[in-house]
Amino acid sequence: MKKTFFTFCLACLFAGLCRAQVSPLKFDKNGSFKIVQFTDVHFKYGNPASDVALKRIGEVIDAEHPDLVVFTGDVIYAAPGDIGMRTVLSCVSERKIPFVVTFGNHDDEQGKTRAELYDIIRSVPFNLQPDRGSKESPDHVLTVKSSDGKKDAALLYCIDSHSYSKLPDVKGYDWLTFDQVDWYRRQSASYKAANGGQPLPALAFFHIPLPEYNEAAASETAILRGTRMETACAPAMNTGMFTAMKEAGDVMGIFVGHDHDNDYSVMWRGILLAYGRYTGGNTVYNHLPNGARVIQLKEGERTFTTWIRLKGGVVTDKTVYPDSYVKDDWKKRPLTTE
Repeated sequence: MKKTFFTFCLACLFAGLCRAQVSPLKFDKNGSFKIVQFTDVHFKYGNPASDVALKRIGEVIDAEHPDLVVFTGDVIYAAPGDIGMRTVLSCVSERKIPFVVTFGNHDDEQGKTRAELYDIIRSVPFNLQPDRGSKESPDHVLTVKSSDGKKDAALLYCIDSHSYSKLPDVKGYDWLTFDQVDWYRRQSASYKAANGGQPLPALAFFHIPLPEYNEAAASETAILRGTRMETACAPAMNTGMFTAMKEAGDVMGIFVGHDHDNDYSVMWRGILLAYGRYTGGNTVYNHLPNGARVIQLKEGERTFTTWIRLKGGVVTDKTVYPDSYVKDDWKKRPLTTE
């Protein structure tokens, strides 16, 4: 009993020390902050097909040197879930890069509950997950400080999009709850008030796309960049998170995963709806070479640059928000002569 308690205490102390090593997120001296999004790793511990996923994670991190890594769900796809999760996250923690995880619909199907997995993630060095308290997987906000460290300069909303519909007569995937929408509105309003009434530039990360992804992709007026090879597997019900974000005015882009054959980004009513690039190996359906999405914020401006990084240093679909998604009115350009 004493040995067990002593071991538990050491583990807690180690986890606390690991978290203490993580400095506050901040823009660098050039006013840049870089995020790498890995999604749908679908890692199967002990399965050689997953080796390419680990290799790609390391390759992308070493090439991009991000300030933060975000995993947007379906990290693991087989038991043992605890070992699988630690194996994937070690690719980031061993490089001493801060990271955060939002769950997908498959993570808690591998012998571990969301709460158990959350606690495992919290024990891995360089994680930024807050204490979950009584919740299984709490939504939270990461703040990015200004380059001088004196104020909050950007926000990153990390949200749990759950798994499957809980209503027997509504099939498909679950939806963000009204409580989550209310939570977001309160967080956004609080940071806005602290910033002198001006919304802070923000991004949002979760796993399952909003219904607006299909609405935007079907529009003949929306500018879409990247690959779309399947319909967005969004919830059948819409509780208004997109509307809340549009009204609040802080979120510039939403980044999800879930649909392995999509990596596109599309502007919809001023907010960029984007997918990460499938990161996993051949452990589940996929028709795109695996890789990651990179997002680079610019301090003090409502803009960011984003691109997809693939094997061997290949970079594709590099765009700038909002410029790359706004129609160019040639009629208003000044006349030029050759």
